[in-house]
Amino acid sequence: MEIELPHVGFFFSPAASAGAAADPALGDLPVWKLQDLYPSATSTAFVADMEKAGKAAIAFEEKWKGKLADAAAKTGTEGIGAALKEYEALDDIMGRLGSFAGLTYFSDTTNPANGKLYGDVQAKITEFSGHLLFFALELNRIDDAVIDACIANDPDAGHYRPWLIDLRKDKPYQLDDRLEQLFLEKSMTSASAFNRLFDETMAELRYEIDGEKVPLEVALNMLQEKDPEVRRKAAMALAETFKANIRVFTLITNTLAKDKDISDRWRGFEDIADSRHLANRVEREVVDALAAAVREAYPRLSHRYYRMKAKWLGMEQMNFWDRNAPLPETSGAVISWSEAKDTVLSAYGNFAPEMADIARRFFDEQWIDAPVRPGKAPGAFAHPTVPSAHPYVLVNYMGKPRDVMTLAHELGHGVHQVLAGAQGALMCQTPLTLAETASVFGEMLTFRALLEKTADRRERKAMLAQKVEDMINTVVRQIAFYEFERKLHTARKAGELTADDIGELWLSVQSESLGPAINISEGYETYWAYIPHFIHSPFYVYAYAFGDCLVNSLYAVYQKAEKGFQEKYFELLKAGGTKHHSELLKPFGLDATDPSFWSQGLSMIEGLIDELEALDKG
Repeated sequence: MEIELPHVGFFFSPAASAGAAADPALGDLPVWKLQDLYPSATSTAFVADMEKAGKAAIAFEEKWKGKLADAAAKTGTEGIGAALKEYEALDDIMGRLGSFAGLTYFSDTTNPANGKLYGDVQAKITEFSGHLLFFALELNRIDDAVIDACIANDPDAGHYRPWLIDLRKDKPYQLDDRLEQLFLEKSMTSASAFNRLFDETMAELRYEIDGEKVPLEVALNMLQEKDPEVRRKAAMALAETFKANIRVFTLITNTLAKDKDISDRWRGFEDIADSRHLANRVEREVVDALAAAVREAYPRLSHRYYRMKAKWLGMEQMNFWDRNAPLPETSGAVISWSEAKDTVLSAYGNFAPEMADIARRFFDEQWIDAPVRPGKAPGAFAHPTVPSAHPYVLVNYMGKPRDVMTLAHELGHGVHQVLAGAQGALMCQTPLTLAETASVFGEMLTFRALLEKTADRRERKAMLAQKVEDMINTVVRQIAFYEFERKLHTARKAGELTADDIGELWLSVQSESLGPAINISEGYETYWAYIPHFIHSPFYVYAYAFGDCLVNSLYAVYQKAEKGFQEKYFELLKAGGTKHHSELLKPFGLDATDPSFWSQGLSMIEGLIDELEALDKG
């Protein structure tokens, strides 16, 4: 079980520099209480659960392997339902162990003991999982009619009907047991090995700016400084270091693209992104429609906005390092933690008191880690842990308006995870395409609440501009990333790509998406090298655009709804992974297969740009 860091890889919540001194104006910042999972890694409870999980995995394999076809005709303790209960209990305990190790590690990644704990626990969980690999494969070899009868006749199996039905979607692409075991074990010396090479290489790189060598997060953060010379120097330092190491990144990219091509061919996937679509439980046609709608909207969204921004910054054309520069109107005031808390809870409460009540627990029960400190993971994330525990949220809070939005976003994830937890360990996880629903919706509620309280024209302009940029980064930029990946993986089928080949593909999609208001000059051709999603999760990126557009459409329905929206919204969140996106969106009158669905979502971004333009003229 891995902890997902949803915002690493694009400019959403940039990390502060390591060791930055806390501003007294922030107030007391909370640190999460991991003792809710285990007292410590040496505690009796942790050691006992690790031993229990290992023995239980072996016992599960001995008890059920080769016997599931017979179990499908039985009920009670000998039926499929009983096996699923045991499997789910194992999933929960391994998830709890992995969550504790991961959250401990992300609390301070520079502590060698934390790194060893995380690595050792991940290795053990992988070992345990090897004993469970047979379960899903064997279930999918049973005839569908037999499983349907089992679901109908065994109440315990019937409870897991959504999971069993969903499992069938993997059936056409699964291999025999020995090949699946080989793929699992070889992954540690193929894809996993090159993922680790990327991570360790990137972690060691430093970028020299004015004689000081800084890590990636600090250099990227400088691209949002007000001083244009600081932004330029940071951009050139990034380009120089990427170029000096481009051979390594080119090798990693070529190897992983080929590795994926081999896997896809063996499994029988037709399109280069079909494996990701399957994992996301979304149809290729739906993603194609999303990507086409966003590409068609480039001139109305990013091209138009960046043209306006260039004028505000006093430029005919912005440099690529000016894309995320703050506007002159951007406030430098520090927002205290208590004010941020009140802002988010008030916005949530105005929508639905139950939503604020759940979010308040994160503050009251120490489920949030907020301070910036040396070694702490950068950015922000919400980790669900397991249903038998509770989620945790990590932010790096520095009192900026964007930090408040990040807090609202991650608490949205947290509320979603709490509500979906009732589905149990096997069915609480929401596909990536829907996982951003509550987070983006919570962010939108908070943004609208703040905007309504802002009467000053300059402050309002700065807030609107920041929101538009976040949405462009989430929708336009991520679809451009997706198009880059499609071009790269397609080209790789014909042979190995040089760094120049990859750079040309990168520049082609960046130029198209950013538009003529941004000068893409020398140096930017290597900026593909640092995006971790391309390495860890090919084609992951479109899920961000999917989620943002979905919420924009959902929010438009909310604005027009007279009553009943909140109840339907909570039912959507509580469903977790038990329903397809079409079933979840139907109560709202939305259909992701309808091309107009995406147009409606994109029109909200366009509407915010209209507001900005009106403010500018006024």
